[in-house]
Amino acid sequence: MKEKLIERALLLVAFSAVGVLFLVALFIFREGIPLAAKVGVWKFISSSQWAPTRGQFGVLPMIVGSVEVTILAILLGGVMGLACAMFLAEFAPRWSVRILKPLIELLAGIPSVVYGFIGVVVLVPLIRTTLGGPGFSVLASGIILGIMVLPTVIAVSLDALHAVPLSYKEGSLALGATRWQTLYRTTLPAARSGIIAAVILGMGRAIGETMAVIMVAGNALTLPTSLLQPVRTLTSNIALEMGYATGDHQAALFATGMVLFVFIAILNTIALLTVKPKV
Repeated sequence: MKEKLIERALLLVAFSAVGVLFLVALFIFREGIPLAAKVGVWKFISSSQWAPTRGQFGVLPMIVGSVEVTILAILLGGVMGLACAMFLAEFAPRWSVRILKPLIELLAGIPSVVYGFIGVVVLVPLIRTTLGGPGFSVLASGIILGIMVLPTVIAVSLDALHAVPLSYKEGSLALGATRWQTLYRTTLPAARSGIIAAVILGMGRAIGETMAVIMVAGNALTLPTSLLQPVRTLTSNIALEMGYATGDHQAALFATGMVLFVFIAILNTIALLTVKPKV
């Protein structure tokens, strides 16, 4: 009887997480669908005019900004994260792993506002003086987010590399391959699905970030055509305007959340399908 009660309690807790996700999705879509239907879904996501007080609801600049910032963050964080995971898995001495791993995990625990503050104080002036422009830009946002996704990419990639059977590496080395050739030709292809999942999960982390992006992006309501231009993302738009929005304006922000929810759901689904073992 006691074991049955514990089993059912754990089952209830497990389903409560799914239930919370369902309720969040239900709430967002219930609030956002009427406005999207009123304006038109295609017009809502394809128009570049965002002026809620004048009845203009177009989130295209925010969608483009989110995509640009996320791609730049993954290009930076994905490459550095994979390189770090490869070093820790294959080449790093044990004493350095004992130092580097806690430091990498510490990155995940630093609050977003700290990253944003460092970006405002150090990165934005550096971009302004060396490359021009206002400094608050797509580039600044991408660099900050690239650093923020490092723990996710490194952790998942490292697990994927460690999951490769030792016999693969031993067979490659026995045939005369060097350690680098073994890593490049054998280990990385065998861990490909896990590495792709790491990149996609990092994209989900980047596209959902709010505070750090608000502080360094510039939050301009224009279509960005350069890495040095200010940009506003979907999350920034919601955070900046939800405090005073009412009526259709508030509903439009919920519809923006719907777009963001769909983006992240697609990324997570791709990650799950990628790591799913093939029969």
